[in-house]
Amino acid sequence: MTIIPKITIIIPVFNEISTIEKVIERILKQKKIRKKQIIIVDDFSSDGTKELLKKIKFKSLKIIYKYKNEGKGSAIKMAQSLVSGNIVIIQDADLEYHPKDYIKLIKPIIQKKTNVVYGSRVYGKKRYSKNNHFISFPRIFGNHILTLVSNFLNKQKLTDAHTGYKVFDASLFKRIKLEQNDFSFCPEITTKLSLINENIYEVPISYKGRGYKEGKKISIKDAFKAIYVLFKYRFNIYY
Repeated sequence: MTIIPKITIIIPVFNEISTIEKVIERILKQKKIRKKQIIIVDDFSSDGTKELLKKIKFKSLKIIYKYKNEGKGSAIKMAQSLVSGNIVIIQDADLEYHPKDYIKLIKPIIQKKTNVVYGSRVYGKKRYSKNNHFISFPRIFGNHILTLVSNFLNKQKLTDAHTGYKVFDASLFKRIKLEQNDFSFCPEITTKLSLINENIYEVPISYKGRGYKEGKKISIKDAFKAIYVLFKYRFNIYY
């Protein structure tokens, strides 16, 4: 019988009043994971998310309220020193990623196969297909190009470098110095893992993308920033 250690789930949230409660409910329904620490970092929401979070009561839930909107990476950095679990899962506050995949995501770490797992939205699927719920062809193509660039620079063979589901052995996660405040957290940590020769293990996950009208926040500007960040950390470019 596999013993499941304590899991820390970090949830950066910004203006997700329509989904955050459902995400928490889905996490709590994962009964196989008995020991949980949930850290929610509200990135100065203005849509009522903050007020809603103040009404939620759960023993292992810690909520941090920021006084300035800085981005996903900033929220993750703030939670990093508060991790008390053995494994860390980054969970988006929308409904694109489903916690039903948690066991699948943590299994390779529990089995000592790796210290890092990425949940791939395209692994084992037709990459250029809407069936993977990427919503649009430009998003599918953009994600593919960014992954190719990341793989080339970091000498990796990932299928989905910019997935939201990133899972870490907690001791490794707490050792990595994070600097990026926005969505560039993804290329930053992928590159820094490469620089210390950490193998990233991928597992297929379920995924249901949403459009900008539904609250999607990442944009083409973030794609260009991701490429810059990949080069920045790979080649130590600071200016």
